[in-house]
Order: sequence, then C-alpha cells, then structure tokens
Amino acid sequence: MGQSDKDAMSYIGTVTNGVVVLPADARLENGTKVRVEALTPEEEHASLGQRMMKFAGIVKDLPVDVARNHDHYLHRRPKK
Repeated sequence: MGQSDKDAMSYIGTVTNGVVVLPADARLENGTKVRVEALTPEEEHASLGQRMMKFAGIVKDLPVDVARNHDHYLHRRPKK
C-alpha cells in the first residue's frame, strides 16, 4: 500500500518555471509518489505551534488535567 505515517517525510520546495524544486538534502527514490499542496504565505512562515492552532478546541469533553497528564491518557503512565 503506501508509506506509513511514521515513515512519511516532508519537504518544502519552490516552483520555478513550473517545476517543483526541492531542497538539496531531499532524498526521494525515483518513482516515489508525492503530494503537492500550495502553502499560503501565512503557512509558509508559521511555526509548528502556529500551524497546529487551527486544531485547538476541536476535541470536546477532555479531562481538565489533560495538558498536564497527557502521557497518562495516551500511554497509561502515572499521573503527575
């Protein structure tokens, strides 16, 4: 099937004369299928935290201590 999420890689390239030019360190084998999405200027210069903010507040009814104890809820580690 396709590449798993844990093996997925991401590069930001630039279109030059209709061709997507990737960074010199991009290593993709011939025949690798890729997805191209145009970034808005805000996304291009936004930090990871800023890009993730669009997901803030989507999940409702979380425990009040989920930020402090996320390892407990995700991985069953002891609460802090």
